[in-house]
Amino acid sequence: MQDSIMVVSGGVDSVTLMHEYRERIALAVTFDYGSNHNAAEIECARRQCRRLGIPHLVIPLKFIGEYFNSSLLEGADAIPEGNYDDENMKSTVVPFRNGIMLSVACGLAESRGLKHVLIANHFGDHAIYPDCRRPFVEAMSQAMEEGTYTRTDILAPYTDIDKSAIVARGARLGVDYADTYSCYKGGVHHCGKCGTCTERREAFRTAGVPDPTIYDC
Repeated sequence: MQDSIMVVSGGVDSVTLMHEYRERIALAVTFDYGSNHNAAEIECARRQCRRLGIPHLVIPLKFIGEYFNSSLLEGADAIPEGNYDDENMKSTVVPFRNGIMLSVACGLAESRGLKHVLIANHFGDHAIYPDCRRPFVEAMSQAMEEGTYTRTDILAPYTDIDKSAIVARGARLGVDYADTYSCYKGGVHHCGKCGTCTERREAFRTAGVPDPTIYDC
């Protein structure tokens, strides 16, 4: 039964979740909010949705890029290198990004009579992204239920697993990870040094899955 809308970025996590829940997804939505890597992600999301036969919307949230502060919105040179748990990686936080996106997705879901919003936050996000953690997701889900006639809630099945477990699931599902994008710098190839590249590389290594990603280093 198609009872859900999904927020899909075009990265490893959301593409895997979209494949896993494909039978339940009535609509996928990607947000264009002005990040360095938005354009590359959007194209991957489009192709993956087309491959699965899932209707896809791209919704502009340009005000985020214009008014919010984050190195993710300031160009490749502003992106720090290192691991997600390094203090400097907090500069990549886009304030309340998931809250804003989930609110829009919730409105879309209610407009279409859908009961759930799918999001692919995972355990590796918890160190620096407060709007990826279980308490936030649960509170946001409750607010959405209270604020909609459809009682629309959030499904976030990857909240307590890490990226390597997600990659392992995707490999079993036959996900084409060559057609996903993660790098915060937004180059033609993944830089291999920023937090998301480091995590991506480690996830494939730990999962024992061949990494199809082209890295610059």
